[in-house]
Amino acid sequence: MEVSVVASILLGLVLLFAGGAKIASRTWPDQAANLRVPRPVAAVVPWLELALGAGLLVQLAPVAFGFAAAALLMSFTALLAALLLKGQRPPCACFGGRTPKPISWLSVVRNLALLALAIAIAAAR
Repeated sequence: MEVSVVASILLGLVLLFAGGAKIASRTWPDQAANLRVPRPVAAVVPWLELALGAGLLVQLAPVAFGFAAAALLMSFTALLAALLLKGQRPPCACFGGRTPKPISWLSVVRNLALLALAIAIAAAR
């Protein structure tokens, strides 16, 4: 099995879990607001994660989905880094209500690892 296929499956599962956890969480909208995410954007994020995760999992246009996932992960990572640089550490809402711990630079490192998977997928074909 190709590395890009494994990366696509792994990232797809992570995005499906993250999107599903946000939808299942009653606290997601408030957590997103704590991260300074506008409510209309917060309403779309879980569904976008589910769509990207499903597309990556089933290998539907992996290059396009890899680029889209990379763009999403870059925006998440930039948001976390900007908050941390301002000295703000709201609770992480990355996986819905499952991650109530404050964001940290480890959150940024985790996102960079996921971003590396997305780039590997986009660049593989």
